[in-house]
Amino acid sequence: MKLLRSDESVVVPVGVTAGVAVFDRQAGQFTDLVNPDLRFRSASVVKLLLVLDFLWDRGPAYEIPAADQARLEVMLRSSDDDAASYYWDHLGGSAIIGRMVPRLGLTHTAGPPPTHPGFWGYAAFTAADTVRIYRYLLDQAPAPVRDFVMGNLHQATRYGTDGFDQYFGIASVFDSSFAIKQGWSGFPNSSGFGRDKSKPKESVVDLANEALHTTGTVGPDDRTVVAVYTLHPDGTGYGKAYSDVTRLIRALNVPGAVKTPGSWVTSTGSGVRVRSAPNTSAGVLGTLPSGVEVLVSCQKKGQLIDTPPRSSEWWAYLPKYDGYVTNVYVGSGGPKLPGVPDCQ
Repeated sequence: MKLLRSDESVVVPVGVTAGVAVFDRQAGQFTDLVNPDLRFRSASVVKLLLVLDFLWDRGPAYEIPAADQARLEVMLRSSDDDAASYYWDHLGGSAIIGRMVPRLGLTHTAGPPPTHPGFWGYAAFTAADTVRIYRYLLDQAPAPVRDFVMGNLHQATRYGTDGFDQYFGIASVFDSSFAIKQGWSGFPNSSGFGRDKSKPKESVVDLANEALHTTGTVGPDDRTVVAVYTLHPDGTGYGKAYSDVTRLIRALNVPGAVKTPGSWVTSTGSGVRVRSAPNTSAGVLGTLPSGVEVLVSCQKKGQLIDTPPRSSEWWAYLPKYDGYVTNVYVGSGGPKLPGVPDCQ
């Protein structure tokens, strides 16, 4: 693998195990590599292989039946697990992996352990093989396949169908020219196949610790492919893992990417609501994962919120949500965020 810089330049958050591969399609080289062939349980990233297997050999004139189109769209955009289970069952389970490995030239991808044949999220994936999947999609796949898959990944919803905020990592850092297929496994209340603390000997991947992966493309014409796989110590909260993965993405060399400007601020509390205007009468746009770092571009006066010992009439504007959250629940406790400009 041709590499622009050494992996020592990538700082992985303490306690996190990471596999990283960043490939600049325009230059034809990797710009960052960390453990690119280290295997992780795929979680929902395996859905890329499910859709490719379904569309394989269908021919350029093939029209996806309406029922399949609806299932595939929600699987790709909102990481729907019921749709993934449908295709896993109907296309032969691990045989899907067996077919796609030689088709795409994957080197370390494998099906789930024999003890868990139905657990598609336990398939073994690597960062380097994930780059190969995206490069096939972008450079070799028939145009209808490329347009369908990448078109849906460019329209990824903020929340998965299980309610989890999937805009961590790539989606948290970069401006809107990105496509994502994320993966999460082992966090409380997440759907699909979580984790197995029994650590079966047949598994080549860690099934016990929390997993959080961000993969996709960034920049004009999908210039750079980014694949980041992470494992977090047992018991890590979703907000902490979300922040660690996003912090790792912020440190990568991603050609063609434009980072959304602003200041990173830690939120407090649980279920903090993001609203369309700086008051509690405004519509709710979403909620923040507990203890997550969020990007703030400016702050604006609004409704006074008094929750002793904290009180503030200032609200932080979060560009990634296009909404506001009271300063009572972001920052270190002062009524106004230091170093953050007023909204104009």
